[in-house]
Amino acid sequence: MNLDQMVRQPVFFERNRVYRIYLGGMPYQEIFQDGYDDGTDNMFPEEWVASKVKAINPKYFGKRDGVSVVRGTDIFFDDLLREYPDELLGGRKYDCLVKFLDSAIRLPFQVHPTKEFSRENFHSEYGKTEAWLVVATRPGAKLYFGFKDKITKEELSALEERSETEKDIMGKLLCGVDAKPGDIWLIKAGLIHAIGAGCTIIEVQEPTDFTIQPERWCGDYHISYEEEYIGLKKDVALDAINYDIYGDKAQAYARVTPSVTVDTPQYKKEALITYADTPCFAENRHTLTGGGSFVMEYAPCVYICLEGEAQIRGDDYCKNIRRGDYFYLPYAAQGKFEVYAKDRAVLVECLPSKQ
Repeated sequence: MNLDQMVRQPVFFERNRVYRIYLGGMPYQEIFQDGYDDGTDNMFPEEWVASKVKAINPKYFGKRDGVSVVRGTDIFFDDLLREYPDELLGGRKYDCLVKFLDSAIRLPFQVHPTKEFSRENFHSEYGKTEAWLVVATRPGAKLYFGFKDKITKEELSALEERSETEKDIMGKLLCGVDAKPGDIWLIKAGLIHAIGAGCTIIEVQEPTDFTIQPERWCGDYHISYEEEYIGLKKDVALDAINYDIYGDKAQAYARVTPSVTVDTPQYKKEALITYADTPCFAENRHTLTGGGSFVMEYAPCVYICLEGEAQIRGDDYCKNIRRGDYFYLPYAAQGKFEVYAKDRAVLVECLPSKQ
């Protein structure tokens, strides 16, 4: 297939595993079923989906670490977007990052910057508001939102220093909730949070890798000053936190309840994250049963097959997909392809910012 044809059809990618400082990834063997994974936890616990974003990593894995490669080629996705902007974008922005994330241990407690903080400190127009769809859990899995009690910046700074010798002192500050498959959470920039051990999540976020994590340890990994504050001075970095959201208010602030927008015997569409929740991105879930189908009406966007098997159909085009497959729908393909399932299939649709 030549590129002129490729950019007018759903675009698939090579696997794009990204190094992080925590262990995870055991469930990917079952989810992706492509022989890439061996069913163990490792230091590559994230799969970045249709990504044009470079990862910020303590180890060097190349200048394009985190950027997806188009399947069957050596073409990086950011290059393809620059070369075919009309077909792939149609004058719209593709300003979100989608990823699978799996945690075998609790991640460092962290916060992401607002757009305003990013403009001032990172010279970026994007912060890192994000949403979590819980896909699967291991026993005892938890998520954490906000401090248990009111805390000041000065108190937090002192506790961060104590975390050098008291490894879990920061974890004890956080409000935990049991993680359950199907739950939706919206973590707006400024909210302190952490992913506990045993969570497999689809994360949709603004297109950056800005993470401030004021904690000295992640399991047995010692977090450096640079990794904690990503190049900022500690006093500046801690200003990214919203200290007014804590206790039960933090969990209520983050929880989102899906709404059903279409419900027929063969097809159901649920709005998971809407532009009323955040202008940064949106997320829908499509459930097909017994011959159901839907037209992919908006592009650019990303689709992930979360359950079952389906077919993508268009003029002179038919491609089978199954659980774990994902693809980017170009602007030129908008409204020209449908997804059909003979039995049952569930797809998650991830859309960029409100435009």
